[in-house]
Amino acid sequence: PAERISAFDVSSSTLKQVSQMNEGVVAADSIPELVHDADLIVCAVKPQNLDASFYQELKSGNNIRPDATLLSIVAGKPIQSFLEGGSPQLTKVARSMPNTPAQIGKGVTVWTCTPNITTDERDRIKQILSCCGKTIFVDDENFIDMSTSISGSGPAYIFMLMEAMIDAGVHMGFSRDTAQTLVHHTLLGSTLYAMETGEHPAILRNSVTSPAGTTASAMYELENGKFRTVIKDAVWACYRRSLEMGGHDSNVGPGRVSMPFPAPPLSSSLPPPPTHHFVEAPTGEMEIEENLDDSNDEKTTR
Repeated sequence: PAERISAFDVSSSTLKQVSQMNEGVVAADSIPELVHDADLIVCAVKPQNLDASFYQELKSGNNIRPDATLLSIVAGKPIQSFLEGGSPQLTKVARSMPNTPAQIGKGVTVWTCTPNITTDERDRIKQILSCCGKTIFVDDENFIDMSTSISGSGPAYIFMLMEAMIDAGVHMGFSRDTAQTLVHHTLLGSTLYAMETGEHPAILRNSVTSPAGTTASAMYELENGKFRTVIKDAVWACYRRSLEMGGHDSNVGPGRVSMPFPAPPLSSSLPPPPTHHFVEAPTGEMEIEENLDDSNDEKTTR
């Protein structure tokens, strides 16, 4: 029931809006008041708001239950930051990375948690996250930073592609409404088709591309413009930034010089060292979880 839910925001207008949109939710005056006797604490703020004052307020909440679980929905902030910066009573922490479509229940959330969280508590967290769409549980927290670069920030990449295609349609002569409809349904239908068929994207793309046809001409321009490389570089840049925000080494991936290869002297005519820094793959299981409204989906583990 809503009466058992409390909310707090540094912005009084935002907090008022939340209370109005969710009748019965109790508006707390401070973080200590919010976490008092709470069994589940959801931290969903911008990473820049997790400053020293935030952790100080979290520590001052002396009435935090010893069995309380903190669910973080904060980009780039590792579990350890809450264990070290928060209250000593907070030993159970889960970290998640949803994306924008979660607002309409069509998102995908990758999450993990500390080993001391029980199976029942995990099921409860999964139930909450499933309200936002698909959920994927991972054993290794490194997958969270990786997912930030694909699913977390991914909608922005799609929106930019969407924007470019719509603008091109308007430039050709379509009304903006018509161009939007064409692009929206093209992206939606293509995604659903790919999911339904299960085919590799390259096979699907090839099936649309006739020799010397219109699509082939478009593909030539995309390849000539290094479309794939730009997308991959964007994903790697996002991943590196997520690592930096968590205080980790971001010297990984293409364009990063591996430490075992020292740079040659400035006067040397030798070629530069390799520009691909070794990336150690995360370990552990990754489980695509079956949500309550996805009873027909197959549950897989790899």
